[in-house]
Amino acid sequence: MGSLIGRNLLAGSEPGVAADAGYADAPERVGFFTDTSVCIGCKACEVACKEWNAVPEDGLEFTGMSYDNTQGLGSDTWRHVAFIEQDRPVGTDAAGGGLRWLMSSDVCKHCTHAACLDVCPTGSLFRTEFGTVVVQQDICNGCGYCVPACPYGVIDQRKEDGRVWKCTLCYDRLGAGQEPACAKACPTDSIQFGPLEELRERAAARVDQLHDLGVDEARLYGADPEDGVGGDGAFFLLLDEPEVYGLPPDPVVTTRDLPSMWRHAGAAALTLLGGAVAVFAAHGRRGGRR
Repeated sequence: MGSLIGRNLLAGSEPGVAADAGYADAPERVGFFTDTSVCIGCKACEVACKEWNAVPEDGLEFTGMSYDNTQGLGSDTWRHVAFIEQDRPVGTDAAGGGLRWLMSSDVCKHCTHAACLDVCPTGSLFRTEFGTVVVQQDICNGCGYCVPACPYGVIDQRKEDGRVWKCTLCYDRLGAGQEPACAKACPTDSIQFGPLEELRERAAARVDQLHDLGVDEARLYGADPEDGVGGDGAFFLLLDEPEVYGLPPDPVVTTRDLPSMWRHAGAAALTLLGGAVAVFAAHGRRGGRR
């Protein structure tokens, strides 16, 4: 797999988000496809992420959330494996109902239309040549504008200094032709890494396979380039509604109205300026008559 990854990353690609960001010879856009139907909740991805990226420890407190001791994504949890217990009535599935576990490894979505990029005043957040979104902590001023801008609630500030942190999709490893640490550590291939278009095709085939097996609730989340964020660089195969996994059902880029807002603000400013000029001109004429 390593040689294939290296070859794909070094190959040229057709224009995309990286080209739009100014990269003339960008490699293929890469991302994650997380197949929750084969996640076993081992949390190897969480551990690998922390070890490689030197993310501070957390999750040592009793949360009361089943076996989930990290609770959710945050500045010190860039990968989070959710444990969701469902008590299903008899007759709702082939197993005759009962307790069902849903497990899903969540991560930053590396959106096509990333609102966090739009609102960052320092350029700390930037689009990489691989199409991913990364934070440069050395120029983050801790303003926190990106936190509410994220439609998924991924970005978080550390209390010590206010700077924001999130998944980088192991940007340093990508530059060396390696797959991200979480995907490398996943024992079931629940987390799959590679060229985004290839992953979308693979994911669609997997959904068809599950439907053929009678798993009618299988669906993709974040794979549609026509959705409210232009499609995610990290998307998922889910076995229930997005809300069950703590995901917004219809995410929308939160800065979608900024262009029209600026246009209206500009028009209003011109109107006020025109009015002020007219007032001063009229005042000048009256003064001249006196």
